[in-house]
Amino acid sequence: MLTLRFSGSFVGVFLAFRMRYFWVAGCSLLILSLAVLLAGQFSGRQSATVALDVGLSVMRLVLPLVLVLMAQELLSHEFERRYFLNTLAYPRSRHVFLFERFFSVAILTIGLLLVMALLLALLVLLVEKGYAQGTPVALGGYYLLTIAFLGVDLLLLTALACLLAVVASTSSFVLIGTFGFMLVARSYGAIIDLLSRDAGVVDNAEGYRAGLGVLGYLLPDLGALDVRMLALYDRAEFLPSDWFLLLLGSVGYAVALLALALSALQRKHFA
Repeated sequence: MLTLRFSGSFVGVFLAFRMRYFWVAGCSLLILSLAVLLAGQFSGRQSATVALDVGLSVMRLVLPLVLVLMAQELLSHEFERRYFLNTLAYPRSRHVFLFERFFSVAILTIGLLLVMALLLALLVLLVEKGYAQGTPVALGGYYLLTIAFLGVDLLLLTALACLLAVVASTSSFVLIGTFGFMLVARSYGAIIDLLSRDAGVVDNAEGYRAGLGVLGYLLPDLGALDVRMLALYDRAEFLPSDWFLLLLGSVGYAVALLALALSALQRKHFA
């Protein structure tokens, strides 16, 4: 029987986990297809807009789950099953080991993102044929820009998942920590904006807003990376004015998380 050696190379990663990855990817594509088609059929007006909106929401929820599962397989289970006794025995440093795992997870996730984006565009075109909208959706440059912003979001979450996989004692914490971070980072900006526009939502709205504003110094605003309004309504005015700083800050945050993961791995003692 052919035995695959668990190595840090990309070839080893794809060979070792291709069956599980393709199973997860297939389920993700099936969920996306069902959600988009059902949303398009049950929406009375603007069916293509609703279908695209639901499809992007499904992608923003499913893809983080995929990257967490891959991070668990490539990093957490490496330590739990003591594969590191074989992997780190090769003459290469730990930072190479970490970067190989990070880029493997990133390639698998971004690859699935592109496939899902193509499938979503085809499904929206199919839904659009059944009902001619007064304001058609944008499946060109604005759609690609929306997908690119989502890709930056996923790269940052991939860096976080790798950090948690290195420092956590159990693989389940990678899932809990990544999704907890994602929910807070994607929502606090919208809550602050709501409190700024409607102070009557809660008592002492200013106090709540000041408390949540502290998160802006600690967490990236992943909610601002959701620029789906560009594709939904084909208008450039929905692009944030500080989009370059937003992307730069998100990439810088991801680099900082990778640096922390590398530092933790260098200090990690294997029993």
